[in-house]
Amino acid sequence: MINEHEVERTSGERVTDEAILSARHIAKSFGNVHALKTVDFDVHRGKVTTLFGENGAGKSTLMKILSGVIRPTSGKILLDGQPVSFDSTTDAQRLGISIIHQELSLAPNLSVRDNIFMGRELGNATGIDYAEETRQTRLLMEELDEPIDPLTPVEDLRLGQQQIVEIARALSVNSRILIMDEPTSALSATEVEVLFKVIRDLKSRGVSIVYISHHLEEALQITDHAVVLRDGIMTAYAERKDIDLEWIVRNMVGDNFDLGSPPSGYTMGDVALSLDSITVPDASVPGRMLVDQVSLNVRAGEVVCIYGLMGAGRTELLESVAGRLDAADGRVLLEGEDISRLSIAERIAKGLVLVPEDRQRDGLVQTMSVGQNLSLASIGAFTKGLLTSRRREQAVVDEAISNVHIKTDGGEAAISSLSGGNQQKVVIGKMLATHPKAVLLDEPSRGIDVGAKAEVFKLLSEGASRGLSVVFSTSEVGECLSIAHRIVVMSRGRIVAEFGPDVMKEEIMAASGEAVVA
Repeated sequence: MINEHEVERTSGERVTDEAILSARHIAKSFGNVHALKTVDFDVHRGKVTTLFGENGAGKSTLMKILSGVIRPTSGKILLDGQPVSFDSTTDAQRLGISIIHQELSLAPNLSVRDNIFMGRELGNATGIDYAEETRQTRLLMEELDEPIDPLTPVEDLRLGQQQIVEIARALSVNSRILIMDEPTSALSATEVEVLFKVIRDLKSRGVSIVYISHHLEEALQITDHAVVLRDGIMTAYAERKDIDLEWIVRNMVGDNFDLGSPPSGYTMGDVALSLDSITVPDASVPGRMLVDQVSLNVRAGEVVCIYGLMGAGRTELLESVAGRLDAADGRVLLEGEDISRLSIAERIAKGLVLVPEDRQRDGLVQTMSVGQNLSLASIGAFTKGLLTSRRREQAVVDEAISNVHIKTDGGEAAISSLSGGNQQKVVIGKMLATHPKAVLLDEPSRGIDVGAKAEVFKLLSEGASRGLSVVFSTSEVGECLSIAHRIVVMSRGRIVAEFGPDVMKEEIMAASGEAVVA
């Protein structure tokens, strides 16, 4: 356990900027799990305080306490030096504290406008002033440089656009303190730049920002102060001028982590997964192809990374191969067998699985426990007729928890009790538990910290060494240079380049159409 004297002070003394919000000796327990252990934390007036830490370190728990989502087990909160307590997020918002959650909390069946003003509708003499709500929503969208019609149903938006709506809703409250928990996890590089412009504008108006991100290099661009949590304890804090990427990683995980290298020491097998001229049309734009005549062969034991910017067609390609999205043309062959006409369940049974990008919507059942989620895709292995073998199911669950290193209080724990990164591990563990021949992973590191990324990539590397075909997509160019034997670049629905593991980042970015900063 780390005590007060072991907390790293890079500058010799703690930062003395005026604190608008302070947490003192905050602790929080969930049953036998101690998420926070007497944490002290300051939010500085008109500054960005970035909170770093691995999944399960307690970051989201601390932010939920500061925003009124949950109450601490012990400790106190000071606002402008005065003790405060929150029974709900409404209490926190009245005092000027808002949070953008890591997991989207939008109503998909409602419009963008109605989501932004839900629970605090604008009134006039005749009822709700929809015209004014629409006007303000349009202004927010313009501020975020995202031309979304206010009346568009949220369910019709892609994930990155939904994240923009979540951000707009928080900005609409005019908060003094804005907590951003992984706000860029689903955003493109261009959208991230717009968000950073908004953050700088908010700072100039005196708004204080708490920023949580697993994109370490990205976070360094915007932070003024850095705080690191590990296992519910603050391990370090410093001003921006005193930190770099190595400082963050060292305090998060103990040493300088990398994401591994392409697995070696074995001979790859024959082609296991073959994509032949896969074509997926854009239903909203006649004549436009989201995926345009894409062909790709992946051998047993090979790891292939698909890189591309938002809208390049990566997600649509993987979802089509897995059977979640209908293709207009093309074939999918698994070990030479055409599985193009099979259902998702039939493709899983044949040995082809997908870990989807949106774990909340597509990867998890929120009403089920951790164990039930983990065993869901393998139900045939322990069920015969109407009878289920609890012993075999428990073996599947225990093995998955161990293999994927999920931090949980056990298989009976609620899936909502896990951190975002550990929820992502459950989705990955669920699919690996089916013992597939080929696994597709769409942005597998979304919401996962550097240590957890290394664990996930190590699992995939070990799977490849046992003959598993691995295809993962990413929008982070650094991840391309980890365990991939081959890097495929997509742009506008087509494969535009292919590289080996020794390629430079700049070459990958240039091929994708991304501007390379000198």
